[in-house]
Amino acid sequence: MAPEESAEAALLLRSFERRFLAARALSSFPWQSLEEKLRDSSGSELLLDILQKTVKHPLCMKHPPSVKYAWSFLSELIRKPSGDSITLCESTAIISHGTTGLVTWNAALYLAEWAMENPAGFAHRTVLELGSGAGLTGLAICKMCRPRAYVFSDCHSHVLEQLQGNVLLNGLSLEPNAVALAQHPEHDTANAESPRVTVARVDWDVVTVPQLAAFQPDIVIAADVLYCPETVLSLVGVLQKLSACQKDQRVPDAYVAFTIRNPETCQLFTTELGRAGIPWEEVPRHDQKLFPYEEHSEMAILKLML
Repeated sequence: MAPEESAEAALLLRSFERRFLAARALSSFPWQSLEEKLRDSSGSELLLDILQKTVKHPLCMKHPPSVKYAWSFLSELIRKPSGDSITLCESTAIISHGTTGLVTWNAALYLAEWAMENPAGFAHRTVLELGSGAGLTGLAICKMCRPRAYVFSDCHSHVLEQLQGNVLLNGLSLEPNAVALAQHPEHDTANAESPRVTVARVDWDVVTVPQLAAFQPDIVIAADVLYCPETVLSLVGVLQKLSACQKDQRVPDAYVAFTIRNPETCQLFTTELGRAGIPWEEVPRHDQKLFPYEEHSEMAILKLML
């Protein structure tokens, strides 16, 4: 970068830093200057620098701004390079209506970052997400990775209701059910603006192999679903059922992201995978850092060979 361009970038970063730390109105930020700069330079590096000066600033890590302000800022920032953003409705309580699925957890952010860094793995494929929760991971994949179809799934009625609302809030249209989704294999994401999407009720303990096979998934994902031994056993059970879902003689790829809160729970997961005959390997950590989750949280993604 030329000295003049470097000086301009430094001034732009300083402007973002001062306004963010002062919690100024988003309309006061130099968005037009940022867009001009993004057209003339490496966008990813500049955006990462802005993140370091704002949501990941040492002062903000110690004294975080309001969640609403941080999300609004990130939504506006992400909109600049991609021309798009994600709007999300969540609960303000960690546990609400007897479920933890109404808020976004760190591993969902981590998996979304990894997916956006590896979009080819999702492009023109049908994705089934187990335990979608508030839906952030799936919405990010739908907007940034060009899947052919996407199935959000959960089992709690309030979670499913919120999921449907978040899908519609982000301009995606909903298919009525998995059968309707599977009846359009000719859907061309190369020419379509968005994938075909459905929200499905999937209870891991009672769902059948034919019901899972109806989704015709090419790839299965899950994030932050290893929070107690009971869910671990249920997850491994549904993964075994998915192993029996053959589509043109191949089973779907599967990725499970989780925060390592209790090593014993994670150990139980890998032990049960072994008992079920499901090989696995850890996915290398990715470089992309877009979301303000706690960096000291230890997270991992396992690729499962169903």
